[in-house]
Amino acid sequence: MYKSIKIGMGLAMLMMAPWAMSQEETKDLGTETVTVTKAYTPTVSDAFKIKSMPNLNDSIVLQKKKINYSIFSVPVASTFTPSKGTASRVERVPPPELFNTYASAGAGNYGNATAEFYTTREVDRDATFDLGFNHNSSRGSIEGVQLDNIFADSRLDASFKKRDRDLDWGADIALQHQLYNWYGLPDGVYDEATVNGINERQNYFMGEVGGHINVEESFFKRLDLKYRRFWDSVKSGENRAIFNTSFEAPLNDEVFAIGAKVDYVAGNFENASVNSPTNDQGISYSQLQVGISPVLMMRRDDLSLNLGVNLLYGMNLEASEGNFYIYPAVKASYRLLDETVIAYGGVEGELRQNSYYGFVKDNTFVSPTLTIAPTDSQYNAYIGLKGQLLPNLSYNIKGSYTAENNTPLFKLNAQNNFRDDEKGYYFGNSFEVFYDDIKTIGIFGELNVDVNRNFTLGINAEVYDYNTETDNPAWNLPNLKGSLFMDYQIGEKWFAGANLFYVGEREDFSTVVVQNVPVSEYPATLINLDSFFDANAHLGYRVDNQLSIFLKAANIANNNYQLWANYPVQGLQVLAGATYKFDL
Repeated sequence: MYKSIKIGMGLAMLMMAPWAMSQEETKDLGTETVTVTKAYTPTVSDAFKIKSMPNLNDSIVLQKKKINYSIFSVPVASTFTPSKGTASRVERVPPPELFNTYASAGAGNYGNATAEFYTTREVDRDATFDLGFNHNSSRGSIEGVQLDNIFADSRLDASFKKRDRDLDWGADIALQHQLYNWYGLPDGVYDEATVNGINERQNYFMGEVGGHINVEESFFKRLDLKYRRFWDSVKSGENRAIFNTSFEAPLNDEVFAIGAKVDYVAGNFENASVNSPTNDQGISYSQLQVGISPVLMMRRDDLSLNLGVNLLYGMNLEASEGNFYIYPAVKASYRLLDETVIAYGGVEGELRQNSYYGFVKDNTFVSPTLTIAPTDSQYNAYIGLKGQLLPNLSYNIKGSYTAENNTPLFKLNAQNNFRDDEKGYYFGNSFEVFYDDIKTIGIFGELNVDVNRNFTLGINAEVYDYNTETDNPAWNLPNLKGSLFMDYQIGEKWFAGANLFYVGEREDFSTVVVQNVPVSEYPATLINLDSFFDANAHLGYRVDNQLSIFLKAANIANNNYQLWANYPVQGLQVLAGATYKFDL
């Protein structure tokens, strides 16, 4: 140990000797200039990362002993009982209770009465039988009218329908009776004795049967057949039979269809035209139409196009003459902006079959002395836009141009003081049919608003300009028509609605029969019929699911306007009643 101490001290003294010598001998080294030729760019040398857990090779470090764990399970008694979960209940709305029958009846001023009945019965799983009855009547009592003006209209309908897997078929029958009076005498023309001797009553009767067959997944598509008998209390009678059928066949991506029809009408009037001073010869008519209508139907994503033609042969069997007619049958629609804007248009024509029954539906005050002839509707060209401006707002705008030959117009019959017919329709109080060739420009527009599921509102207007071949006005046709309707469900019990319509001015003329003078030279007076506005409304209350009561008002403005020349209507009409639904 002493030897090692000595060696250490010697080494220390040896290292300190040069320093001691430099202190003793100080020497001036002078100055020297140092020029730096490179910028200082320090760098960081790589360093060794110190391990967080260094390996120790020391034999003294103890090794970890592996420990195995085991669980000794001991059952423990528990008194905990979890509560059972319950699903939230959704309140179920009970389905509406449906009934297969309803009956309605009401009464009001002017002796007005209404009755309605309807029932539908299931014969079996695929067949149903429907029965309906409708009646409207009034005791008249129109202010300022000299003749009786009561009316009644009753109709009974029954139908049977059956649907099988690939087809459905059915049959129907209808019976109707109408009672009207020719009460429209011109003012200040006839004395009281003449008026009291007039028999102004007219009765119409109708019986109709028909059937149909519709077939799916077949070239043959449908067949319709109808026969109607119509007659009145003046020994006038008419028969009409209509047969329609159609076939369809796929043609590449298109569909080719062809329709066929046969339309026959024939009848006779016991009395001569009111323009004739004598009633010595009746009027007979008989018209037959046979035609086919081929059409090619094309459907694309946004385009729908029908290219067709109507080929028809029309025969006047009374005159033993006929003509062949060709009419266009083209229509198309294109979606410009999905459901917002849809453009549509077409050019269509037809030989329209006129009938006594059809004229009575349009004007119940016609005389039983009409000339019945078909109307040659050469073409009806139209173009329009329709769609949904908003989810609850739809619109439709259309412009049209129509050219027709033999268009029927209602015109006031002449006053014929030479006739003594059984019925009094020759005192200037009935209407005849006057045929003229007319070209018509029309504009139509409508808006429909569904404010919500309980309130709907609609408005439409029509404007027409007529150009006649005879240069006469289009008798009794207005240039302007418009209407507004609305329905409102007020809560669960109350409901209401209204219907307003406007008809513009019309023109007619009255004449007087002169013996041995042509009809065109009879003395005539022009009649201007004022425009009129009519408002109707109804209010109802549902007592329960079966019974409801209602109140209706018509001609609320109490305006005795003239729908036809010399025919004023009833003033304010109020009618109350009830409707009851039940199972029969």
